[in-house]
Amino acid sequence: MVQSKIDIIKVSSGIFWVNIHPLNLRILCGCPADTVKHLKKRGLIDLVQQNGISFETGPNAILLADIALQNGSLSNLAEFPLLQMLYSQGMLIPNHPNNNGQKPLLIGKESQIKAQMDYFYRGNYGLTSKEEIMEAGASEALADEIMHVKLKFAFGKLKPSHELVDQLIIADEPIEIENGAVIRRKDINIFEISYEGESVTIDLNLKPKELYEPPYYLGYHKLNREYFSIVHTGEGDAWDVNRPCMSSLITFQGKIYLIDAGPDLLTSLNAMGVSINEVAGIFNTHAHDDHFAGLIAFVRSDHRIKYFASAVVRASVSKKLCALMGLGEENFERFFEVQDLKLDHWNNINGLEVKPLISPHPVETNIFYFRTFWGNRYISYGHLADISSFRVLEQNIFKNTDTEKYDHLLQKVKNDYLLPADLKKIDIGGGLIHGDAKDFEQDESSKILLAHISRTLTDGERQIGSFAPFGSTDSLAETHHDFLRASAYEYLKFYFPNVPEYEIHSLLNCPKVSMTAGETLFRKDTKYQHVYLILTGSVELVYPETGIENNLSAGSLVGYFIDDHDLIAKATCQATTYITALKIPMMMYLNFVKRHHLVEDFNKLEHIVSVLSTTWIFSENISLPIYIKLAQLTNKQSYSKGESLCISKGMGFNLIFSGKAALLASDGAVIENLKRGDFFGAENILPSKNEHNFEVFFLEDTEIYNIPMEVVMNIPIVYWKIRHTAEQRSSRLD
Repeated sequence: MVQSKIDIIKVSSGIFWVNIHPLNLRILCGCPADTVKHLKKRGLIDLVQQNGISFETGPNAILLADIALQNGSLSNLAEFPLLQMLYSQGMLIPNHPNNNGQKPLLIGKESQIKAQMDYFYRGNYGLTSKEEIMEAGASEALADEIMHVKLKFAFGKLKPSHELVDQLIIADEPIEIENGAVIRRKDINIFEISYEGESVTIDLNLKPKELYEPPYYLGYHKLNREYFSIVHTGEGDAWDVNRPCMSSLITFQGKIYLIDAGPDLLTSLNAMGVSINEVAGIFNTHAHDDHFAGLIAFVRSDHRIKYFASAVVRASVSKKLCALMGLGEENFERFFEVQDLKLDHWNNINGLEVKPLISPHPVETNIFYFRTFWGNRYISYGHLADISSFRVLEQNIFKNTDTEKYDHLLQKVKNDYLLPADLKKIDIGGGLIHGDAKDFEQDESSKILLAHISRTLTDGERQIGSFAPFGSTDSLAETHHDFLRASAYEYLKFYFPNVPEYEIHSLLNCPKVSMTAGETLFRKDTKYQHVYLILTGSVELVYPETGIENNLSAGSLVGYFIDDHDLIAKATCQATTYITALKIPMMMYLNFVKRHHLVEDFNKLEHIVSVLSTTWIFSENISLPIYIKLAQLTNKQSYSKGESLCISKGMGFNLIFSGKAALLASDGAVIENLKRGDFFGAENILPSKNEHNFEVFFLEDTEIYNIPMEVVMNIPIVYWKIRHTAEQRSSRLD
């Protein structure tokens, strides 16, 4: 039997492996989050030994997807696959048996390769000059210190990405990869690779509701909103196939804060019964993908979530994220409410104090200590991700400096690492850029957790600290207050601002219920029995006629618009996470809205919200309060068949409610046919160099909903979709 020259293996959704055996060309096709973990689970990365040196096998080329974002997730995250090639496989290590001068090869569309090379450069080095560091607000002395550390880790030179990675741009014509192996693009995200008469086809397109898969199953957990507690949502590293990367979730006075956003962040949040809109803020340690890649999840929220880091870390992260997304840096604040933290000081975040401290690392990195006063003292938590071992600091980073300045800095870093806390989580990943448990043998913290590894703890490490299973909680200050009922009160006051307090409290007296993921609240075409105020987690409304699945997060009142003429459910509602809800009996709710003459007002909004929630642009992760705000600002307009409009920046956002129109270029060419649920008016949000003149021609009598542009642009998930659509429309003219 003749062996095939080309093998193709589907690794996971959107990930394929192509091996051209005669050329020893191993192409990873598609590289979303945690791709290396998927390859390890499939046995496509293994451990081998040569000349007494152990190292990993794996791909030596990466084929990028043409589209940066699919179904809300990033398609191209090449950083860790490239690092696996350079270091775990040894392609960059001097005198390594697998270093034959070959570089990893990136294959793809020019715009995607450029974005990946820029993002990889920032992932390697963060801010790349003293001037950039000072532009972020650092003093000259601090900038000198950071550059000293950065150059030491980089062995004296910051190498541009092209010195580490080769590139092959795919245009419209077939192109040779090497030695007779040829690749051609057949369509968007569809490629054919051929060699000596054999060929395989790779389709990197996700189906409409298909998602990139996490490499592990986390189950479903019930999160208690404590006064001050630490929930352990990640103890692994970038290579751990069974656990999320090192991270934590903080509950403080019922609010939820995250420390870092690793790959598959939404998987972790869903497992904990937390919707992205419930997150009050994120504390970010640094810009490596295992702590950074999940930031894209915040693009899918319905409001800008607070981003906390020191200014130098924030600058490093924003440059990398915007490079990855192909955006200007100013867009970072479109997605986040930035709140820079002052280094070496306690910063008060509504009663939760946090002190960020510099940790020597290849990119700008903070460790964090958190505290709050409780009883007669401060109770505290230390989160030490991506630290350096004392050995590396002494023998590499600060060796031969022989200056009082750097001796002082070395001692400060050690003291910062060893600050006592009630609970401390420590990176013990080892090697050149991670910590060592032995350095903490004399640490006086009450409890130490050891993390950032993909192995079990050694007996010696167990004498120093322990590990935490996913979802386990350390409660530092228990609560004696029902934070969820307090949230319910705030939500109800929003929905019923003019109703007397005692009436709000009558609804608050309804029972709280908990439901598991997949449980049905009500079914389509059945009579409502209850109205549910979602307090935690998220639910999904499924409209079978349109195929729209509308996700509603905490704060949504499911059944808000019900009156005695509308008691039959138009959709099936199911919990997508573990949820808690206030369960209000239907007849009690009907009596409430009638007694306060709310039915007419509700009906005015109901129609608009119903339209918005069943469109692609507004159907993802938007809570009912946001829908209502949009509905209140919506202006209905009508146009006759044959009328036309020139699109200008001041015209607002326009959603087609009924009728049809054509979006035209300046020369009259049809760019796109528009129907119910489509939109126009945002085509010129791109930088001026990409501006084009557009016109809308109405093919039928048409009604539209006009909303102020800045309102929709301030909803991160909507802004991202608008921008993506504008880029697609402009690209048809370029």
